[in-house]
Amino acid sequence: MPSITPVLEKADANLDTSLERLFELLAIPSISTDPAYKDDCYRTATFLADYLNKLGFSADVRDTIGHPMVVGHHACENPNAPHVLFYGHYDVQPVDPIELWDYDPFTPQILERNGRKVIAGRGSSDDKGQLMTFVEACRAYKETHGELPCKITILFEGEEESGSPSLQPFLEANKDELKADFALVCDTSMWNHETPAIPTSLRGLLGEEVTIHAASRDLHSGLYGGAAANPITILARIVADLHDRDGKITIDGFYHGVEETPEQIKQAWRSLDQSDEEFLGDVGLSKCFGEKGRSAHELTWARPTAEINGITGGYTDDGFKTVIPAQASAKISFRLVGKQDAEKIRVSFRRFVEERLPEDCTVSFKDHGASGGIALPFDSPIIEKTKTALSDEWPKPTVLVGMGGSIPIVGDFQTFLGMESVLVGFGLADDQLHSPNEKYELNSFHKGIRSWIRILNALA
Repeated sequence: MPSITPVLEKADANLDTSLERLFELLAIPSISTDPAYKDDCYRTATFLADYLNKLGFSADVRDTIGHPMVVGHHACENPNAPHVLFYGHYDVQPVDPIELWDYDPFTPQILERNGRKVIAGRGSSDDKGQLMTFVEACRAYKETHGELPCKITILFEGEEESGSPSLQPFLEANKDELKADFALVCDTSMWNHETPAIPTSLRGLLGEEVTIHAASRDLHSGLYGGAAANPITILARIVADLHDRDGKITIDGFYHGVEETPEQIKQAWRSLDQSDEEFLGDVGLSKCFGEKGRSAHELTWARPTAEINGITGGYTDDGFKTVIPAQASAKISFRLVGKQDAEKIRVSFRRFVEERLPEDCTVSFKDHGASGGIALPFDSPIIEKTKTALSDEWPKPTVLVGMGGSIPIVGDFQTFLGMESVLVGFGLADDQLHSPNEKYELNSFHKGIRSWIRILNALA
């Protein structure tokens, strides 16, 4: 293997020009959810494809039913080196409310926050700054040794922030081209400023919207109150029944496929030195509310949930209106883990609701997607190599964590390409993703580039 030291030195020397490239990318308002920015999304894809081509990739912009994908390929002279697929997304969230920004979201700049230099601008952390750490690592390798240590395919998506409607059809149509030994995904965070983290589990997500229908119209509560069924009352009873007194979910078969977290993993999470009170303190809480006897980390990383995200019905404007509504609705999300079957849970949930309906009331449902949880083996050789490479770069050793949220692309890579993923990211909890004043630590960007150099070297 060629020496890694001059590659790291090249990345250090390139930092100013790497920032220039990033700033050019951040200045393009690639907001995928707003049709007004369609041309900007295409311009961003073209920028990335052109840059990859300048680095020796064979890259182009691929049209989809929505915003385009960018696909790039680079060969490797080492026949024993793995083939990796790197994924990132170039689209960004809207900037509303604009009046809460301290700076122009699309005029990137270096600022100082709490004594640390940060890259300020929409997309700096989610996900343009992150994806550029990998691109700049490839650049440093090419400029130093003239080649890359692995065979690399790059996939940049332009609809991650708008539900990825084109992604699955694109993967299905191009699976032979995109198939690799494994995927590298850069859309996650560090544990803290000094400690890198590798998520080894992701919770899946199932969404349901349920509407209880009773009378044919809204009713006067004086004329009909006490006799007519009230959909809000019925709905409230149903959602209250979802959990027992110990916080467990009562839907039949809900816990099928849920395994207990191994004790050694729970011990590792306890060693992260963050108590339940510290975890909840930032949001003004102190006690865990879910299943009794479990820590905040276990509840958010390894246990399934049923959460009521919103309830509507009746009169909710200012003032008072004595009405019995004709219908009431709730939006409910389930975070799934292990081998839980999302579609079976959907069927069980709907049966759960129907069994609790009064005789002359009806119910309608609307689904909002379904994806299972993802669990990666803690002892995977790829994860071990990545863990060691990150620990060599950062002040503190890499920790293995779970993620309470969902990254659907990881499941899509499993389903459509038969690939496992390694998740590595350099964001921080206070980067204000999706919010005004998004930022990305300059140190995250710089050491992120160096980290990918070490990871590619270790994988090769």
